[in-house]
Amino acid sequence: MASKRSIGILLFDGFETLDVMGPVELFGMHPQAFSIHFIAEESGPVSSAQGQQVIAEHKCSKDDQYDIVLVPGGKGTRSAIENESLLGWIQRVAENSEILCSVCTGTALLARAGVLDGKRATSNKMSFAWVKEQGPEVHWVSQARWVEDGDLFTSSGVSAGMDMALAIISRLLGEKAAEDAALWSEYTWHRNANQDPFAQAWGLAD
Repeated sequence: MASKRSIGILLFDGFETLDVMGPVELFGMHPQAFSIHFIAEESGPVSSAQGQQVIAEHKCSKDDQYDIVLVPGGKGTRSAIENESLLGWIQRVAENSEILCSVCTGTALLARAGVLDGKRATSNKMSFAWVKEQGPEVHWVSQARWVEDGDLFTSSGVSAGMDMALAIISRLLGEKAAEDAALWSEYTWHRNANQDPFAQAWGLAD
Protein backbone atom coordinates (compact mmCIF):
# COMPACT_ATOMS: atom_id res chain seq x y z
CA MET A 1 0.00 0.00 0.00
CA ALA A 2 1.20 3.50 -0.84
CA SER A 3 2.37 5.61 2.08
CA LYS A 4 -0.08 7.97 3.72
CA ARG A 5 -0.26 11.59 2.68
CA SER A 6 0.55 13.90 5.58
CA ILE A 7 -1.86 16.74 6.30
CA GLY A 8 -0.50 19.70 8.24
CA ILE A 9 -3.17 21.96 9.73
CA LEU A 10 -2.05 25.36 10.96
CA LEU A 11 -3.52 26.56 14.26
CA PHE A 12 -3.39 30.10 15.66
CA ASP A 13 -5.28 31.87 18.43
CA GLY A 14 -8.83 32.55 17.29
CA PHE A 15 -9.03 29.95 14.52
CA GLU A 16 -12.55 28.90 13.51
CA THR A 17 -13.39 25.48 14.95
CA LEU A 18 -15.38 24.04 12.04
CA ASP A 19 -12.79 25.27 9.53
CA VAL A 20 -10.47 22.73 11.14
CA MET A 21 -12.69 19.98 12.47
CA GLY A 22 -14.98 19.71 9.44
CA PRO A 23 -12.14 18.73 7.09
CA VAL A 24 -10.50 16.65 9.83
CA GLU A 25 -13.70 14.60 10.14
CA LEU A 26 -13.79 13.91 6.41
CA PHE A 27 -10.09 13.26 5.83
CA GLY A 28 -10.19 11.12 8.96
CA MET A 29 -12.72 8.80 7.31
CA HIS A 30 -9.78 7.45 5.29
CA PRO A 31 -7.10 6.84 7.93
CA GLN A 32 -5.29 4.47 5.60
CA ALA A 33 -4.67 7.38 3.21
CA PHE A 34 -4.06 10.39 5.45
CA SER A 35 -2.16 11.24 8.62
CA ILE A 36 -3.32 14.47 10.25
CA HIS A 37 -1.10 16.81 12.26
CA PHE A 38 -1.78 20.10 14.08
CA ILE A 39 0.94 22.74 13.90
CA ALA A 40 1.27 26.14 15.61
CA GLU A 41 4.00 28.66 16.37
CA GLU A 42 4.47 26.84 19.66
CA SER A 43 3.36 23.30 20.47
CA GLY A 44 0.64 22.92 23.08
CA PRO A 45 -2.92 24.22 23.50
CA VAL A 46 -4.27 26.78 21.03
CA SER A 47 -7.60 28.53 21.66
CA SER A 48 -10.23 28.58 18.94
CA ALA A 49 -12.57 31.48 18.22
CA GLN A 50 -15.19 29.57 20.22
CA GLY A 51 -12.89 29.31 23.24
CA GLN A 52 -12.07 25.60 23.15
CA GLN A 53 -8.45 24.54 23.05
CA VAL A 54 -6.85 22.18 20.56
CA ILE A 55 -3.40 20.71 21.11
CA ALA A 56 -0.80 21.50 18.48
CA GLU A 57 1.56 18.52 18.34
CA HIS A 58 4.33 20.37 16.55
CA LYS A 59 5.72 23.88 16.37
CA CYS A 60 6.29 25.55 13.03
CA SER A 61 9.73 24.78 11.67
CA LYS A 62 11.66 25.88 8.60
CA ASP A 63 12.08 22.20 7.76
CA ASP A 64 8.36 21.34 7.83
CA GLN A 65 7.06 19.49 4.81
CA TYR A 66 3.50 18.19 4.41
CA ASP A 67 1.75 16.74 1.41
CA ILE A 68 -1.37 18.77 2.17
CA VAL A 69 -1.36 22.03 4.12
CA LEU A 70 -4.63 23.51 5.40
CA VAL A 71 -4.97 27.04 6.74
CA PRO A 72 -8.25 27.82 8.56
CA GLY A 73 -9.92 31.17 9.04
CA GLY A 74 -11.51 32.73 12.10
CA LYS A 75 -11.37 36.04 13.91
CA GLY A 76 -7.71 35.36 14.69
CA THR A 77 -6.79 36.00 11.06
CA ARG A 78 -7.14 39.74 11.71
CA SER A 79 -3.95 39.68 13.75
CA ALA A 80 -2.34 36.67 12.06
CA ILE A 81 -2.02 38.56 8.76
CA GLU A 82 0.58 40.76 10.50
CA ASN A 83 2.56 37.76 11.78
CA GLU A 84 5.59 37.57 9.50
CA SER A 85 6.69 34.30 11.07
CA LEU A 86 3.44 32.56 10.16
CA LEU A 87 3.39 34.08 6.69
CA GLY A 88 6.96 32.90 6.13
CA TRP A 89 6.01 29.40 7.22
CA ILE A 90 3.14 29.36 4.72
CA GLN A 91 5.49 30.50 1.95
CA ARG A 92 7.98 27.74 2.74
CA VAL A 93 5.55 24.84 3.06
CA ALA A 94 3.69 25.97 -0.05
CA GLU A 95 6.81 25.32 -2.14
CA ASN A 96 6.83 21.58 -1.40
CA SER A 97 3.21 20.70 -0.71
CA GLU A 98 1.14 18.68 -3.12
CA ILE A 99 -1.93 20.72 -2.17
CA LEU A 100 -2.21 24.00 -0.29
CA CYS A 101 -5.73 24.85 0.86
CA SER A 102 -7.58 27.35 2.99
CA VAL A 103 -11.00 27.67 4.57
CA CYS A 104 -12.92 30.90 5.07
CA THR A 105 -10.71 33.91 5.93
CA GLY A 106 -7.68 31.63 6.02
CA THR A 107 -7.43 32.69 2.38
CA ALA A 108 -6.35 36.11 3.66
CA LEU A 109 -3.22 34.52 5.13
CA LEU A 110 -2.40 32.81 1.85
CA ALA A 111 -2.96 36.09 0.03
CA ARG A 112 -0.73 38.07 2.41
CA ALA A 113 1.94 35.39 2.07
CA GLY A 114 1.90 36.00 -1.70
CA VAL A 115 1.20 32.40 -2.66
CA LEU A 116 -2.08 33.30 -4.42
CA ASP A 117 -0.69 36.02 -6.69
CA GLY A 118 -1.95 35.47 -10.23
CA LYS A 119 -4.24 32.67 -9.07
CA ARG A 120 -8.01 32.36 -8.77
CA ALA A 121 -9.32 32.18 -5.20
CA THR A 122 -12.36 32.71 -3.00
CA SER A 123 -13.14 33.21 0.67
CA ASN A 124 -15.85 33.88 3.26
CA LYS A 125 -18.48 36.07 1.64
CA MET A 126 -19.31 38.11 4.74
CA SER A 127 -15.62 39.13 4.97
CA PHE A 128 -14.91 39.09 1.24
CA ALA A 129 -14.02 42.77 0.88
CA TRP A 130 -11.49 42.57 3.72
CA VAL A 131 -9.91 39.39 2.36
CA LYS A 132 -9.58 40.93 -1.12
CA GLU A 133 -7.57 43.80 0.38
CA GLN A 134 -4.92 41.30 1.47
CA GLY A 135 -4.19 40.17 -2.10
CA PRO A 136 -4.57 42.80 -4.83
CA GLU A 137 -2.80 40.49 -7.33
CA VAL A 138 -5.26 37.62 -6.75
CA HIS A 139 -8.10 36.89 -9.16
CA TRP A 140 -10.96 36.84 -6.66
CA VAL A 141 -14.07 34.79 -7.44
CA SER A 142 -17.10 35.85 -5.42
CA GLN A 143 -19.59 33.31 -6.76
CA ALA A 144 -17.82 30.11 -5.70
CA ARG A 145 -18.26 27.55 -2.95
CA TRP A 146 -14.60 26.70 -3.46
CA VAL A 147 -11.98 27.34 -6.14
CA GLU A 148 -9.40 24.88 -7.43
CA ASP A 149 -6.46 26.42 -9.28
CA GLY A 150 -3.73 23.86 -9.87
CA ASP A 151 -2.43 22.74 -6.48
CA LEU A 152 -4.30 25.53 -4.65
CA PHE A 153 -7.76 25.11 -3.13
CA THR A 154 -9.58 27.97 -1.40
CA SER A 155 -13.09 27.79 0.02
CA SER A 156 -15.87 30.05 1.17
CA GLY A 157 -16.99 30.39 4.78
CA VAL A 158 -16.76 27.77 7.50
CA SER A 159 -18.87 24.79 6.33
CA ALA A 160 -17.62 25.22 2.74
CA GLY A 161 -14.33 23.77 3.92
CA MET A 162 -16.04 20.39 4.14
CA ASP A 163 -17.13 20.56 0.50
CA MET A 164 -13.58 21.53 -0.44
CA ALA A 165 -12.15 18.66 1.61
CA LEU A 166 -14.40 16.22 -0.25
CA ALA A 167 -13.25 17.70 -3.56
CA ILE A 168 -9.64 17.12 -2.50
CA ILE A 169 -10.41 13.54 -1.46
CA SER A 170 -12.12 12.99 -4.80
CA ARG A 171 -9.09 14.30 -6.68
CA LEU A 172 -6.60 12.22 -4.73
CA LEU A 173 -8.53 9.02 -4.00
CA GLY A 174 -11.41 9.08 -6.47
CA GLU A 175 -15.02 10.18 -6.34
CA LYS A 176 -16.17 6.99 -4.60
CA ALA A 177 -13.85 7.71 -1.67
CA ALA A 178 -15.30 11.20 -1.32
CA GLU A 179 -18.85 9.87 -1.53
CA ASP A 180 -18.04 7.30 1.14
CA ALA A 181 -16.62 9.97 3.46
CA ALA A 182 -19.78 12.05 3.02
CA LEU A 183 -22.00 9.01 3.56
CA TRP A 184 -20.18 7.80 6.66
CA SER A 185 -20.33 11.26 8.23
CA GLU A 186 -23.95 11.77 7.08
CA TYR A 187 -23.01 14.99 5.32
CA THR A 188 -24.72 16.35 2.20
CA TRP A 189 -21.90 17.17 -0.21
CA HIS A 190 -22.45 20.37 -2.20
CA ARG A 191 -20.62 19.31 -5.35
CA ASN A 192 -21.02 22.44 -7.47
CA ALA A 193 -17.93 24.50 -6.78
CA ASN A 194 -19.33 27.45 -8.73
CA GLN A 195 -22.53 27.83 -6.74
CA ASP A 196 -22.40 29.62 -3.41
CA PRO A 197 -25.79 30.85 -2.13
CA PHE A 198 -24.06 32.99 0.45
CA ALA A 199 -22.55 35.21 -2.24
CA GLN A 200 -26.02 36.44 -3.09
CA ALA A 201 -26.94 36.74 0.58
CA TRP A 202 -24.05 39.21 1.02
CA GLY A 203 -24.73 41.05 -2.24
CA LEU A 204 -21.70 39.77 -4.16
CA ALA A 205 -21.53 39.06 -7.87
CA ASP A 206 -18.57 38.48 -10.21
